[in-house]
Amino acid sequence: MDEAIVQGVERLVAHVREVDGVRGFVARAMRAVPRHQFIPDVALVVPGDPEKAFVIDRERDPVTWRDMVYSEHAIVTQLDEGRTDIRAGAGAYTSSSSAPSTVAYLLTLLDPEPDDRVLEVGTGTGWTAALLDHLVGTQGAVTTIEVDGAVAARAAKNLAAASVGAHLVVGDGADGFPQGAPYDRVHVTCGVRKVPYAWIEQCRPGGVIVAPYCPGFGDNHVLRLVTLPDGTAVGRFPGYASYMMMRSQRPATYAPDDGSGLRRPTEVHPRTIGLAPPGADLAMAAITGLYAHIGREETRFLSYVLDPAAPGQWAVAIHHRGDAEHTVYQMGDRPLWDEVTDAYFRWVSWGKPGRERFGMTVTEEGQRVWLDMPDQVIGK
Repeated sequence: MDEAIVQGVERLVAHVREVDGVRGFVARAMRAVPRHQFIPDVALVVPGDPEKAFVIDRERDPVTWRDMVYSEHAIVTQLDEGRTDIRAGAGAYTSSSSAPSTVAYLLTLLDPEPDDRVLEVGTGTGWTAALLDHLVGTQGAVTTIEVDGAVAARAAKNLAAASVGAHLVVGDGADGFPQGAPYDRVHVTCGVRKVPYAWIEQCRPGGVIVAPYCPGFGDNHVLRLVTLPDGTAVGRFPGYASYMMMRSQRPATYAPDDGSGLRRPTEVHPRTIGLAPPGADLAMAAITGLYAHIGREETRFLSYVLDPAAPGQWAVAIHHRGDAEHTVYQMGDRPLWDEVTDAYFRWVSWGKPGRERFGMTVTEEGQRVWLDMPDQVIGK
């Protein structure tokens, strides 16, 4: 590697080592598997504010390209499942190289050991598969699944050029890959609302599954599960992670407003729900099974709530700047806003537990979210 790349690698390693909890073995893997080998010549850099995303082009500006590759930023490599050219700079993000600090944090939680068999769900550029291959150190021990054939083809070229022996499969990662089972670790690089039981089924007892849990309600979370001999898995939410959703689990879209909704006042400020802390988000999502997100405008703050099973059932709570009163506009007959606020105040009555006090159990019948102990189930 030339000196500029070496310096970029060292900057990246220094950055990830500043992240709380990230262990040295991950930083060493990032030094051994340079990120630039897995980033396309033209890509979209996404800093903290997505509205400030910008295109990098290796041919036109190699210095900026290199500096961004070795920055802390996520780099989007596909828009609208390939229907939009990345140079357009705008569209739905459908594949990326995740922010290195997030990659490092999830790999630390996964804690793969030499000779482990690893299943990765979501190949993307191939960088994390290469990091995993380096960490386990055994030819063919890493199986990585990518749902998008074009993304998989590019990743295969990247892995071959870097002499990485991971086994790449094109398919739906929700099904796992039983031919390679049993696995010691499952590393998931896409958001899930429902944990596929296939991942538990294909793990050894004591296996570890690390996945971004994205229930569609406010904040998102890292989920770390350990598989048990009885075919179940139990774990907790140690921190934050937000990834693109698994394609088969993308959230429902809102049905259009046909004018039949009801408008009424609410005593609860929309910000109380929309800006609730992560523990409250987990509780509200589990108790209600609803999606929620916020909207910020110059003179308004909005909290949206949606029933994913019935897109015609939705509500929006609205605060107009300067007004003492707030309103709710509801489509459908399910009192979504009332359910969400009731769930929020249940969380308050529990003493406002943080994210780390919640956990999940996954069985063949489904998943259950609990508070403190697995027998204190609060929802799904």
